[in-house]
Amino acid sequence: MEDKQVVYAAYDGAEIGAVQRIDAATLETYMAEAFELNESRRQLPIPERITILERTIDRIRLRYEEIIRMAAHEGGKPYVDSKVEVDRAIQGIKVAIETIKSMGGHEIPMRVTPSSLNRLAYTMREPVGTVAAISAFNHPFNLIVHQVVPAVATGCPVIVKPAETTPLSCVNLLSCLYEAGLPEPWARLALCDHDVAEALVTDKRNGYFSFIGSSRVGWMLKSKLAPGVTCALEHGGAAPVIVEPDADIEDALPLLVKGGFYHAGQVCVSVQRVFAQESLAAGLAAQISEQAKALKVGDPLDPETEVGPLILPKETDRIEAWVAEAVDAGATLLCGGERISDTCYQPTVLLDPPDDVMLSQKEIFGPVVCVYSYRSFDEAIARANALPFFFQASIFTKHIDRALEGVSRLNARAVMVNDQTAFRVDWMPFGGRRDSGTGVGGIPYSMEEMTFEKMMVLRSPVL
Repeated sequence: MEDKQVVYAAYDGAEIGAVQRIDAATLETYMAEAFELNESRRQLPIPERITILERTIDRIRLRYEEIIRMAAHEGGKPYVDSKVEVDRAIQGIKVAIETIKSMGGHEIPMRVTPSSLNRLAYTMREPVGTVAAISAFNHPFNLIVHQVVPAVATGCPVIVKPAETTPLSCVNLLSCLYEAGLPEPWARLALCDHDVAEALVTDKRNGYFSFIGSSRVGWMLKSKLAPGVTCALEHGGAAPVIVEPDADIEDALPLLVKGGFYHAGQVCVSVQRVFAQESLAAGLAAQISEQAKALKVGDPLDPETEVGPLILPKETDRIEAWVAEAVDAGATLLCGGERISDTCYQPTVLLDPPDDVMLSQKEIFGPVVCVYSYRSFDEAIARANALPFFFQASIFTKHIDRALEGVSRLNARAVMVNDQTAFRVDWMPFGGRRDSGTGVGGIPYSMEEMTFEKMMVLRSPVL
């Protein structure tokens, strides 16, 4: 039986809305509709897709403040950062429109051997089929854009399950698409329980699975995909930063603070582990601490708030326990270390936590930055690479050879030089390896993964 999912504000737990949940029978209707769209080849013509996406941008702009405030309200990201998120989402749709116009196949050389005479061959890109998508809470509007818009742009029906804590932003995007002219069977919202979600993912009628969430759930679901279904899994990380003695600390400091405390650290590539040469580690940690103390924590709808709440009270409990463990084990607590409310936690900086505590071993996903001192560059690399997370990393140095060595030796899909680990634009490839995931995100790259190349070979005596 279908029912309603009540949605609560991350900051104070106030009820802010409700979204219809679906049951197995409704999911089957959605899957059958999507399968029929694929099998009947009733594709939306490319000019129509472009027009729909252009109109979607117009609808988002008309509802701009409403969409920003809802994203901030349900997800807890401060208003100023939620505004950036929605601006990024608009830019991402523009990127999808431009990518549609440039996607294509290529000619395969023929007539170069006796057996290939009288032939012409080329490839074309076709939609991979139905996209099943499961999303996360931390960028509630833009993550849905990254999963739904590439599907619409490439002509794939998509069924998306948003995070249960932040489904209203998904409703907002889909309603903008519908108002722009997208028929509803092309993009469906599937807020549902775990059994129905697993049925969505494992259905053999899918062509592609897009997942943003924990590695435990992502790898489990990947193991249950039907044969031939391709996927992209975006999991978490424990982003390492190496700060060399010649680094421009004045330049690096605000980047490290923003990267560590942006969205209360609830970002998969958030600055988490800062490895600083022993001559500067204590001073750098103290400077990060001073800036962290000045950050305003509170209501995400307040335009002056810089750090909002964690998504649920249990996450505050977890962060509190992990910090206490590190301090008990010998870490120096420079600032923070206490909860402000059920969901707000003080921006926290620790110096030299032991390598075997939870803060050093796991993705923190909270407003905590740890600074570790190292003696040699080899030691910094070894400790940065010690965890099974390969996502984004960074190195701060003025020395070009050292920068290039860091890029070469750090275990990551992307290494930032003199920038924070959380840097991203939506047209760049984005994804992890090992525990951090598989496949590639980023609007153009998702569009490529949601299509496949079909080849035509034409034989003619006139060739």
